[in-house]
Amino acid sequence: MTNASCKTVLLIDDEEYMRQIVQTCLELFSDWQTAIARSGEEGLAAVANLQPDAIMLDVIMPNMDGLTVLKKLQADQQLANIPVVLLTSRVDLTEPQKIAQLGVKGAIAKPFNPMRLVDQISKILDW
Repeated sequence: MTNASCKTVLLIDDEEYMRQIVQTCLELFSDWQTAIARSGEEGLAAVANLQPDAIMLDVIMPNMDGLTVLKKLQADQQLANIPVVLLTSRVDLTEPQKIAQLGVKGAIAKPFNPMRLVDQISKILDW
């Protein structure tokens, strides 16, 4: 019997401290596995290999930003159904109509409360 709560979350973020905070929160406050990608390109490669249960995606990254990564995920039939949660400092992207327009499950505004992060993700993804 598999544990339904043991899920894999792929975090795609170019900021080292942000990756550390998110990974620590997920590992301390949930029993999810966290995979890390440091760029959009690395994230796309990791998604194909990992087939994670969800993706946490930073919007503002150098070279390939989060919205470009999102379009590439949505264009790939094998990856399009993986739920995506945006991590963003752009407040406009956390508005419900924008979330629906982008086709993501939800968005978490930076800075976020580390103590509430797992609850926010759980609520967004219905976990």
